[in-house]
Amino acid sequence: MGNSSTKKFVYVTLLAAMAISINVLESTFIPAMPFGIRFGLANIIALITIEMFGVKEMLIVNAMRVVIGSLLRGTIFGSTFWISLGGVCISSLVIIICKKLLKLPIISTSMLSAIGHSVGQVLMVSFIYTQTSMVAIIPYLLISAIPTGILTGYVSLEANKRLPRIIR
Repeated sequence: MGNSSTKKFVYVTLLAAMAISINVLESTFIPAMPFGIRFGLANIIALITIEMFGVKEMLIVNAMRVVIGSLLRGTIFGSTFWISLGGVCISSLVIIICKKLLKLPIISTSMLSAIGHSVGQVLMVSFIYTQTSMVAIIPYLLISAIPTGILTGYVSLEANKRLPRIIR
């Protein structure tokens, strides 16, 4: 393992630890708004990771966030794990499309990612509980995704301005 790959491994591991910590802290200490709406602060780390390193590393950070975060909360393989996984999968796909194919700015990417996360979670809830009526809350989730997406996108933008370009 060369110096460059070791350095990259360390940074990706640190980013994953930050994402896990933010995720657990947000779900533990910040009460959800109506309809289960949250800020999605851990997505800041996903946006930073794709900017600093790329798609593979962002997917690793997001997967670790869901799996280890669920382990720490004691919800691994329960319904909340699958709902979270559904949200992060769609959100990650949206980030990849926005950043790599459409070349959208980070704040637009963040808003669309927040929308994707909400849609992914609603789809998983509808599937797990066979409640197709859950789609009725999508408009509320979409409305909340705009300000929360702007917030996380703005923080990611400012963080990326201050972080050195480590490895590409």
